[in-house]
Amino acid sequence: MSVPQHHFVNGAPLRGPFEDNLRQAVFALGCFWGAERVFWQLDGVVVTSVGYAGGITPNPTYEEVCSGNTGHTEVVQVVFDPAKLSYPELLKKFWESHNPTQGMRQGNDIGTQYRSAIFTLDNSQQAEARRSLAAYQIELNNAGLGSITTEILRLDTYYFAEDYHQQYLAKNPGGYCGLGGTGVSCPIGLDLDEKSA
Repeated sequence: MSVPQHHFVNGAPLRGPFEDNLRQAVFALGCFWGAERVFWQLDGVVVTSVGYAGGITPNPTYEEVCSGNTGHTEVVQVVFDPAKLSYPELLKKFWESHNPTQGMRQGNDIGTQYRSAIFTLDNSQQAEARRSLAAYQIELNNAGLGSITTEILRLDTYYFAEDYHQQYLAKNPGGYCGLGGTGVSCPIGLDLDEKSA
C-alpha cells in the first residue's frame, strides 16, 4: 500500500524504523478516522497511522475490508515513548473513547470492520489488556451497561490503509467522526502503570 512518508500533523516518519526506546500499540475502536485523532493528540505519542488487522486477506483495500469478507477491522497503530506515556494510560484512553459493548458496530457504523479489539505485541501487553478489560467490566456493570465484546488478540500483521485515510480528520476538519464513549471512567491505577515500564 502506498502511504505518505510523514505524518500530516507532526511530520514524524510514518513507517519507521522507530527508535529502540519506543513502543507500539494497535487498537480498534470503530471508524479509524476519529480513533487516530484520539491518540495523536496525546503527549508521549510519537506517530500514529491507520490500517487493518485481524483478518485473513493480505494487503486488503478499504473496499475489501468494508465488504466484510476479509475479517479485518479498522485499527490505529500508535508509536509512543513509554518514558512519557504508559501502555495502561493508552488502554484507559482506548476504553473511554468508544463503547466496547456493541459487538460488530460502533454507533451508526455497522460491520465487522468496526468491532472493538486490542492487538497486543508481547506478553506484557496481553496481560495488561486483559486486566484492564476485567477492571472496566466491573465499572460498566455498576453503570448498568452490557458485557464487553472487545477482542484481545496477538497482532499478526498490521496493514497500512490507503493514503487518503491517514490523519483524515486533520486533512478534513469537518469530516465524519462517529466515536462516542460510554461516559464511564476506566479505573486503571498506579499498579498497572508501574508494571508497564
